[in-house]
This record gives sequence, structure tokens and C-alpha cells, in this order.
Amino acid sequence: MAESNFIDYVKFCSRSGAGGAGSMHFRREKHVPKGGPDGGDGGRGGHIILRGNTQMWTLLHLKYKKHVIAESGKSGEGGRRTGADGKDVILEVPLGTVAKDAETGEKRFEITEDGQEVVLTKGGRGGLGNHHFKSSTNQAPHYAQPGEEGIEEWIILELKLLADVGLVGFPNAGKSTLLSAVSAAKPEIGDYPFTTLVPNLGVVSYRDDRSFVMADIPGIIEGAADGKGLGIRFLRHIERNSILLFVIPADADQIKKEYQILLGELEKYNPELLDKKRLLAISKSDLLDEELMQEMQAEIPEGIPAVFISSVTQTNLDRLKDMIWQAIHAE
Repeated sequence: MAESNFIDYVKFCSRSGAGGAGSMHFRREKHVPKGGPDGGDGGRGGHIILRGNTQMWTLLHLKYKKHVIAESGKSGEGGRRTGADGKDVILEVPLGTVAKDAETGEKRFEITEDGQEVVLTKGGRGGLGNHHFKSSTNQAPHYAQPGEEGIEEWIILELKLLADVGLVGFPNAGKSTLLSAVSAAKPEIGDYPFTTLVPNLGVVSYRDDRSFVMADIPGIIEGAADGKGLGIRFLRHIERNSILLFVIPADADQIKKEYQILLGELEKYNPELLDKKRLLAISKSDLLDEELMQEMQAEIPEGIPAVFISSVTQTNLDRLKDMIWQAIHAE
């Protein structure tokens, strides 16, 4: 997931195919001078369909698709032959992709399973051929239905990363260093704010060949929910995490205050995020001795399991993994 390749938002025009016209045709064969109407139905217009693909992590392949157009259905023919359906367009997307109406912002659906297919823009129905309109009073109808028009609409796709645990913290709190220490992920790491500009995923190995997925979310700052810093662009990724792991560095001025600010930004963005299980890791604790750790216990917010860790010296990383695993699988 290279920085330039991670795209979690695309907007495009989705146009389904029109239905084919019904046929106005009469049976004409030797010795059958008045064979009656036998016009076939038109084919259905092509759908635009989203399909979940567990091997995909980004919407990059859709970034430059400004128009997605499905094929129209073919017209019906004589002999009650139905026209061919228009070819569907199937767009493969990562799990966690949300489809929205670009005009209203209304959420349509979310792709959460591998192979799941949902029709995004429905193709037009084919028109009925003239044989459908035959009656006792109208033996030779000279009309058939036209096909239904396709639908043209602007669609937004947003990706919310699927992960077991999401790292929440201010810029430069040590989240990327922690992810690189416990997984094979190689996020960019630096001693300046906003080193992480895109979310990073890592698979964390646990005991007995078990594992869980950890997501490093770009740093939150005070006012993020109001658009400051990187704004709310990446806060949506936290919505799909089972556990929120708050990472606050040991050299922070006030751990409780930083925790409350982070919590407040999450609440402003989506109050439901506060219902998720929360853990706290005090990072960079290699800067502390035992006496300082004891003194800082009073700074830890109440009601949240916490642990002092150091990604550099690997201190308490196994204990942190145990806490995360227990939280994920607790009823």
C-alpha cells in the first residue's frame, strides 16, 4: 500500500444500459397468410455491479474512471425471439467499500464479503413485443413497447478499512513505529507530524499461529472533526475497527487531557465510535524508569486498560498483544 497508490475515495458517473425495444413483427410463411403477431421482447440493459474482492486494498483502479457505461439491450426479433441482454459492467472493490449517491450523500449499501455482488445502477427493462398485445378484439396489434431508458447518476465510493484494531493518536505518537514493530508492515516513520498520510495495514502474528489485523490511521489533531489538519478524511477508517487502541507517548504533557481530546474528536465525528472497546498504550516508555512509571499511573484515565510499551526496545509488546486478543474475543 504505497502512499501514492492508496485511494479511498472516488466519484464517477454511472450509466446503465437502456432496454432493447420490443419487436413489431408478424409471422409470414408459405401457407400461413395471416400468422399473427410474433414480435419478441427487447433485452434488458446492462447493470453496473459492485463485487467484493478480498485481495484488493484500494480504489486506485477506479481513480481515473470518470464514466462507467453499460451496454444497452438488443431489440427483439420475429418468431418471438428475445433480444440479447446488455453486458453488465462489474467493478471489483475492496471489502469495506461504501456506495453513496453523490447528489444527496445518501448511503446505498456497503460491500463486506468476498464475492458479494450488489447492483449499483440498474439497467432498463426491455420492451414487450407485439405478440403480448394480441386480444380477441385486436388480432393484429401494430405496436410494441420501446425499451426502458438506462439510469445516469453520479456515485461516490468510499473505502473504510476492515481491521481488528485501529491505532488512534496524535501525529508523532509512535503509531507507525508500533505497527512496524509488531507486523511486517513498513510504514514511513519520521520525527515530525503527519509522517503517515495514508492508513497502513499490518497482520500481527499472535500465539499458536493466530493473527489479527492492525490499522495505523493518520494522526488526529484537535479540531480534526471540524476539518483541521487532515480533517475527517481518515476518521471513517476507524468505524470498521473492532478495537480502538489509543497511543499516547510517555513524554506527553498530560496523558488524560490528550486522551479526552482524542475521545472528543471521535465523538464529534460519530458518537457510535464511543461504543467500541478501547485500550491505551503509553508509547516511548523506554524514556521512563520504574519510579516514573509508578508516578504516571495517576495520569492514566480511569476505566480503560493501559500498558506502558516501547516499540524500540520491544518492552511489553507481547503483553499488549494479549490485551488486544482478549478484547477482540471477549463477549
